[in-house]
Order: sequence, then C-alpha cells, then structure tokens
Amino acid sequence: MSEIIRVFHADDHALVREGVRALIDTEADMKLIGEAENGADTVKRVLALKPDVVLMDLQMPVMTGTEAIITIKEEMPEARILVVTSFADDANVFPAIKAGASGYLLKDSSPHDLLLAIRDVYNGRSSLHPIIAHKVIQELNRPSDLPLTEEPLTARELEILRYIAQGMTNQEIGDQLVLSERTVRTHVSHILSKLHLANRTQAALYALREGYASLE
Repeated sequence: MSEIIRVFHADDHALVREGVRALIDTEADMKLIGEAENGADTVKRVLALKPDVVLMDLQMPVMTGTEAIITIKEEMPEARILVVTSFADDANVFPAIKAGASGYLLKDSSPHDLLLAIRDVYNGRSSLHPIIAHKVIQELNRPSDLPLTEEPLTARELEILRYIAQGMTNQEIGDQLVLSERTVRTHVSHILSKLHLANRTQAALYALREGYASLE
C-alpha cells in the first residue's frame, strides 16, 4: 500500500499510548499524527488534524469516548473511528456503534489484529472483535426498533446495501456493478440518509435485521 494511514490515538493511560505508538512506528504504511488523554482534547485535536483513522478508548476523563465520537461525527461525518477498549458490555458496545464507530476492538487483541483493524476501517470496512461480533449477531435476533424510511430505497440502493452488509468497500462495489467509486459513495450517502443511519456498520446491521442480507 503506497498511501500512509494517518492515525490518532485517544487513551488516558500513558503506557497504552506508548505501546500503540511503538507498534505503529513499525509499519511503513502508518503514521501516528497525534494523541490525547481525555475526550475533550480528543475532539479538539481530531477536528484540527483530520486523521484517517481515530483509535478511541471509551472510559476517559472530561468527556467519554462515546461522547467524543458523537461530537466528532457531528462535525466530521466522514471520520473513521475504531474503538479500542477493555469494555465489552452492552452499555458500552451499542452506544458506541450507534454513535458512529466503524469498528470495536478489545484491548486483549493481538498487535496484528489491531493493525488489521486499522487497515480495515481505513478502507471503509467494519471491524469487530469476535466477542463484539457475537453480541451483534445476538442483537439481530431481537425485534427491530430501527425507523422505517418514508422514502423507500431504490433497486440499486438495495443492491448496494447488500454489498455493504458483505463488508465491501465503495471501490469493490463499484467494480462489481461497473460504477465509479464516486457514484457508489453518493448511493451510500442516500441510503444512510433515507434509513436515518450514521455509518456503514449500522447499514450492515440494518440489512441483516431486515432480511436484505444474511450472515452466510
């Protein structure tokens, strides 16, 4: 990969930040461009630096990680945020995903898994720790409380929604449908707007819950 992934890391533990910094320094295609130890500073620095991927702890002083995600996404909807935390309970997982996190990794993950997750989120894919993925699958079996759109999706939008649920990037969808990446990006924007969703992770969950796609 020739492009450099510009990473920002938010965590209130200096030892964790040092470890992630050392890990990213080993990768030729990544660069750590900033750090913060609380949610408020994270928001301020992310909006100024506009990193490609934000690594976000959830339990931080001044402002929580979830609150920071909400604030960042309001100002920078295209922000790609990967939660990296020790907490796997529903009270943390689903609010973070609902707020707009593109991925959710636990701190017991291997360095390889973290690097893979960063690349996945950078490339527009969702990245979920296996425990979190299991929670999402369990959530699929519950009655849907997602709002019904007053403006139905077109046949093309439904087709793209199915590909989103398969974890495909805009470019991969474009190659499949013989469309430009820009055209696919426009369709994805319309899908999210019509369904009142924040990101591709929520769109994939919606597609699975409503039967437009399957886990097979």
